Formats: sequence, C-alpha cells, structure tokens
Amino acid sequence: MARPMPDMERVEEHDAWFAPSPDLADWAMSTFIAETADLLNEDHEHLRHAHIGFLWTNVANAKKGRMVIGTAEPGSPQGAMGKWSRARAVLQVTYWFGDIPDFIITIDANWWLQASDAEACALVEHELYHCAQDVDAFGAPKFNKDTGRPTFAMRGHDVEEFVGVVRRYGADATHVRALVDAANAGPEIAAAAIGKACGVCLRTG
Repeated sequence: MARPMPDMERVEEHDAWFAPSPDLADWAMSTFIAETADLLNEDHEHLRHAHIGFLWTNVANAKKGRMVIGTAEPGSPQGAMGKWSRARAVLQVTYWFGDIPDFIITIDANWWLQASDAEACALVEHELYHCAQDVDAFGAPKFNKDTGRPTFAMRGHDVEEFVGVVRRYGADATHVRALVDAANAGPEIAAAAIGKACGVCLRTG
C-alpha cells in the first residue's frame, strides 16, 4: 500500500519542524473516507465534507509517560490567548492550509517512517474518529443552516477506545480488551500496535 512519507532531509535538518502534508490529507480521504476509498469506513462519511489539515512534525512529545505519535485538534486555535497570540496562531494555520480547516491532525514523522502500513492506518483512523459531526440535544446530526455543511466537533472514545478502531484492527491494536463484542469479530483490516499514543487521548484519559 503506497502511503505518503515525510521528507527525510527536512525531518533531520531541523530541531523543531512542522510542515503541512496535502499528500497525507489526500491519502486519508482516498483510503478511508471517499465513497470509492480503498479501505472505506462508513463511520467517516461525515468527513467527506470536512477540511482536514495534516501536519508532519519531528518534535518529540509525551504525555503521562507515553510517547505521543498523533493528535487531532480543531482547526481554529483553542484556549485562552491574548489578541496578538490568537492572531499569530490564526496567521500560522492560514499560512499552512490556505484557510482555517475544520480539524488539524499532527503526525510524528519519525514514528511514521518506521511504522508498518497497518500501524499507520490504525493511527490515522484513530485520529479521524476524534473528528466528529456535532449533534443536537436529541442526538441528531447538526448542520450549518447557512452553508448546509455538517457542524463539526471533537469526539471522545466510545468506551476506552473507539469501537470502530477495535473492530477494524483488533483489540491488540490499542491494547484494549474491554470492547469484547467488537474484538471477538476480529479485525477487518489488519492487526496493528499503536498503543495509547494519541495526544487527544492522553489529555483526556
């Protein structure tokens, strides 16, 4: 399976490096999201209308004693910021992606270079599961009344892990055995081992 790779020279050249990857965004769409996707997962159908920006980084990251290899975040800068700090952050995101995407997924380039295809797929799908369509008080999907596009929000886990990730890659993919029903069906794609290495999960877990 051909998957995009970061530029090794850029990874090694800089101590702290972030770079947008349109190729990785296109690969994620054509592999998991689009109607004709090679490994189509209907759970991601709402993301066909989303703008997801992907970033490579060589900056090592860790939370709660675990290495972070990927994270999904809202595209718009979050948290308490002064006007200058927020304007600077918005300018940087716009420089990377042309506008403010709905989500930004950041991937550890060094980890990706040595990961198997199954591990890479499991990581990207895990981060895609964090990218959700918002719902109203009755659980119905929300849409923007002006544009008709889905309204997006960040999503937590189904239980301890996304049922969809366990169903597709098996309980060993994330060292979770609690989702027995999904795990007993066996992985749809392949076994993988990404562990608890998602920045979103380590912030909230």
